[in-house]
Amino acid sequence: MENKKNTLDIVKAAASAAMSRRAQDGVILDLRELDGFTDFFAIFSGTSDIQVEGISQAVLEELENNWSQKPWHQEGERKADWILLDYVDFVVHIFLSERRAYYNLERLWAEAEQIELPELTMPAHIEALEEELDPDSALVFGEQAEGKPDL
Repeated sequence: MENKKNTLDIVKAAASAAMSRRAQDGVILDLRELDGFTDFFAIFSGTSDIQVEGISQAVLEELENNWSQKPWHQEGERKADWILLDYVDFVVHIFLSERRAYYNLERLWAEAEQIELPELTMPAHIEALEEELDPDSALVFGEQAEGKPDL
């Protein structure tokens, strides 16, 4: 069971990476009880082919750099209306919204349990920057902040 927990941790890391690129309608389906060909589906939507590609890149980079995972198989990079990243124990699907509605994988796998997506935490360096900034002192393009030299 430890291996399956680790797989779920990796799937959640993929979800966090996808959501960091503003993926929409994220869902993780647990297929283990359904005797499927894989244990999990992670499904996301993007609003443009460029965003779909960006989400895919974020997932690929996160899983390779931090989890030493490379996909066994990839499909859809050229068209970017549905990119599939098959990691054997789980599959990541990234759709253009219209394409996702057409295939409706959630309906096809309706018996699968949905796993709660991880909450995104802001990276520490961005949190520290936000704490330093006064929310009432927004800069307007072309204005210079007090005490800051002209560049």
